[in-house]
Amino acid sequence: MNATRNSVPPRSSRRFALDSSAARLTPAERAERGKAARSAVPRGSHAVYDPPADRPDPVGLLERQAATRLPDLVPVRYGRMLASPFSYFRGAALSMAADLAATPVSGLAVQACGDAHLANFGVYASPERALVFDLNDFDETLPGPWEWDVKRLAASLEVAGRGNGYPSGLRRKVVTAAVGRYREAMRGFAGQGNLAVWYARAETQALREQFGSQLAAPEQRQADSAVAKARTRDSLQALAKLTQQVDGRPRIVADPPLVVPLSDLVGDSADQAKLETELRKLIGGYRRTVETDRRYLLEQFEVADMARKVVGVGSVGTRCWIVLLLGRDASDPLFLQVKEAERSVLEDFAGASEYANHGQRVVAGQRLMQASSDIFLGWQRSQVDPDGRPHDFYVRQLRDEKFSADIEAMTAAGMRAYGELCGWTLARAHARSGDRIAIAAYLGQAAIFDRAIAEFAAAYADQNERDHQALTAAVASGRVTASAVGSA
Repeated sequence: MNATRNSVPPRSSRRFALDSSAARLTPAERAERGKAARSAVPRGSHAVYDPPADRPDPVGLLERQAATRLPDLVPVRYGRMLASPFSYFRGAALSMAADLAATPVSGLAVQACGDAHLANFGVYASPERALVFDLNDFDETLPGPWEWDVKRLAASLEVAGRGNGYPSGLRRKVVTAAVGRYREAMRGFAGQGNLAVWYARAETQALREQFGSQLAAPEQRQADSAVAKARTRDSLQALAKLTQQVDGRPRIVADPPLVVPLSDLVGDSADQAKLETELRKLIGGYRRTVETDRRYLLEQFEVADMARKVVGVGSVGTRCWIVLLLGRDASDPLFLQVKEAERSVLEDFAGASEYANHGQRVVAGQRLMQASSDIFLGWQRSQVDPDGRPHDFYVRQLRDEKFSADIEAMTAAGMRAYGELCGWTLARAHARSGDRIAIAAYLGQAAIFDRAIAEFAAAYADQNERDHQALTAAVASGRVTASAVGSA
């Protein structure tokens, strides 16, 4: 394989950064910035997807990522990506980032998610215990063009719609509705004050009132059932599902290779003790990155057990741990997820992160984009891996009434409502960090941008199918190995 086709294009000389200077301009001046950007980069130009002849080999990009991951888990990642074009799309953030880097951008930066596909939105509990809907994956977050997130969301809707068998006309309506809601929401946020934008959030009860009329009765019952189910997904439920009693103490149950307790991961007792010490040091050191009151709360819990756990699709192969802590007694659990943070897939194209620790990059981006974040969110660098090299991690609760929609079970009407909700949510996240007035002026009142993105999404879904086929062929030829163990 040609080396050029295996590599990412050279790092862009352009670095996207958040611009706080917009606050010193008048609203009229900020709107003029957006109109000037529209003149330079017409909204209709976003319809184009024209990959170059030397487009990077998508399998080569996956192999590049695999080089820093746990070798025994890489086949699981490939196996999960093979399941469907949508599953492939979920794991191909780097490939799409490389493709997006060649598309038009207005030059207006936001804190970008970097992986804003529709399965990376969901419900979780706020610190006040209200159920809110928001983005929930920030592994790739970095300042970058707002258009890249919108295009990834739109393409994910097109890919998922194809997987669900929707005809092309319905898919187009789903995509344009989501992008249209993003545009309308951004225009709404442009007219609001800074605090109003900062406090805006989507609570499930308000969402039911807003979107309930768009759903048929069975779909509304499914949505209500999902919300009720989310309320049960907490550390107590995780304790019942993931552990069993051993000598009167809860211990994490092995389910290799998806869940491997620390005691099963390392055979030598001395190495096991060393690994456990490093994990405990990681948890102890991470506490300094949370607020003082949460640190005090954390100090009331003691580590009881640890295990390596496979998560997601794109993240498979990264170092991820679950840690069981106990508070007052064995009926007072707290499950933390300790997840490795590598370089963002956007860094080759939008510039390096300002943070030396990628765990901090993830946490800072999440706090900036989410309306309400996990109270235990923090980061730490550790040599917990037996390879002896330092790795960056971020920490959050494993389950805090979190729930994601069943994409494959959605009707076209349900996906349209869900896509609109994702579009509104993404606009709110971008409005917190970017110049919402300039972006709104760029988007305008007409649906020109909406239609352009729908065309892009259809063209990119074709590319995604070709890439999925390329991975299928790579497995068939023996170039890479896939394992069918476990589902995402």
